[in-house]
Amino acid sequence: MKRYVDEDLEGAEFRECNLNNTRLTGVIMQGAVIDGLVTNLVVNGVEVMEYVEAELDRRHPVRRLIRSDDLADVRRGWRQLRTDWAATVARMGQSLGIEYESVNDEWSAVQTLRHLVFVHDSWFRRCCLGSTDLFTPMGLGIESVPGREEQGLDPSADPTLEEVLAIRDEQAAELARWLHAVTSEQLQ
Repeated sequence: MKRYVDEDLEGAEFRECNLNNTRLTGVIMQGAVIDGLVTNLVVNGVEVMEYVEAELDRRHPVRRLIRSDDLADVRRGWRQLRTDWAATVARMGQSLGIEYESVNDEWSAVQTLRHLVFVHDSWFRRCCLGSTDLFTPMGLGIESVPGREEQGLDPSADPTLEEVLAIRDEQAAELARWLHAVTSEQLQ
């Protein structure tokens, strides 16, 4: 375990780091941003994730739908997500080139959509459908994904927005067909 005592980490950035069970004691933390898979976060003795999750659900009600045990809610949530993405893509079409811009070293819109191609293959096709097919080559996984090339990913791929959207539309149709046919028992 690394231990930092009386260190000035102002302006530090941690990306794709495992901070499980990290303890910050006697720290000054103003203007900090935490974004990731955060659970069981205690701030000054108060577990805050219930508050955070409630606020995220208030801001994005679709979150409750896609977590629901009710199949009708999940289907409604999926339709809402597709509608939201269509609106986002339409907004991108109003500013040529914006789809390739990165802000604050985050992925561009095209890269984010490529990551969703990868996520669909990983979580839906492999986990839900049990597929052992290779990943869609244009999919974008984080660099720590082991054996990316052997699993079908092409890190040198540079698809256009239209090419990525075509694949996402195919994937969306695949998920929509599954959601139409799945039973509540299968969903559980």
